[in-house]
Amino acid sequence: MRIVFIGPPGAGKGTQAEKIIAKYATAHLSTGDMLRAARDAQTEVGVKAEKYMSSGQLVPDDILIAMISERLQQADCQAGYLLDGFPRTIAQAEALDEMLEQNNTPLDVVLELQVPEDELFKRLAGRGRADDKPEVIRERLVAYTKQTSPLLEYYSGKGLLQSVNGLGSVEEIFAQIETQLDCYK
Repeated sequence: MRIVFIGPPGAGKGTQAEKIIAKYATAHLSTGDMLRAARDAQTEVGVKAEKYMSSGQLVPDDILIAMISERLQQADCQAGYLLDGFPRTIAQAEALDEMLEQNNTPLDVVLELQVPEDELFKRLAGRGRADDKPEVIRERLVAYTKQTSPLLEYYSGKGLLQSVNGLGSVEEIFAQIETQLDCYK
């Protein structure tokens, strides 16, 4: 199963992604984790990405697309994957569509995790990462709304979008996700 997981920062995508990859045996491709690891290792991509990440800006498309393209070629992605944090813009979605079309491996589903903004701010402020300062949180949520929200219409138009309420217990939210994903097994 090839899944794109969409939701704002703090929606709980990481928690739910762990449950999805365990149940459905897919590779987890979290661009946030990949970028943080590259930053911490001071790789070329990490150094370039850090200046954007530390100010709450999105990392430029060329950096992300190259990283994702390389990653999708790895063996663990052949049986399926969960893209978490990519695409975030229409341009990224179109680049992903092109990559997948070349390999004749279209997406199965785009799963959106919906959480109200006031709840997101509370969650993000409480998790204590260095990039979760109030001004950075605000910038990330504004960037998400401005750049990522159009993806919902894009994927809805392709008949791929499924939305899940991101409020409730981890188990309640995952039960909704299972209901959506079990249709694609």
